[in-house]
Amino acid sequence: MVDSLTVQIIVTVLVGLAYVVGLAGIIVPVLPGTITLVIATLIWAIVVGGAPGWVAFGIVLVLGAAGMVTSYVLTGKKLHAAEVPMWPIYVGIAAGVVGIFVIPVVGLPVGFLVGLYVAESLRLKDWSRGLSSAWVAIKALGTGILIEFGLAMLSTIVFALAVVWHFVTA
Repeated sequence: MVDSLTVQIIVTVLVGLAYVVGLAGIIVPVLPGTITLVIATLIWAIVVGGAPGWVAFGIVLVLGAAGMVTSYVLTGKKLHAAEVPMWPIYVGIAAGVVGIFVIPVVGLPVGFLVGLYVAESLRLKDWSRGLSSAWVAIKALGTGILIEFGLAMLSTIVFALAVVWHFVTA
């Protein structure tokens, strides 16, 4: 029979690994990002129970929501102001996914950048305007990613502090 502390340690390690995947998912949009952090923290709170788990979940939930909403709204506003529709972004993401298989290691960013540039150039029927429009889109997406990643890192610190709190007082 496995004791309760062993289960808590195993779940804590698995949640820590989920945090790594979640943080990577914010930067690499093929993986799930902030949602992974929130769900992992909820699972941890359910398993360990007590104040550390639920306080951590509450804070991570607020930080995660703030990160996702801020990233979405800020990126959307910048893209809308520059009159860049979402479909070139989707073309860039699809090209990035293809790029993963075509060019190992660097295929995702290269594929995304090329796909976005080509889609914008074809949409605008001008290669130089396509480049400047793609650059605006990249800056907007980058700003949103940085904000969401920063709040996700704060969530990671909150989780780490909650883990210490839980196991020190257990």
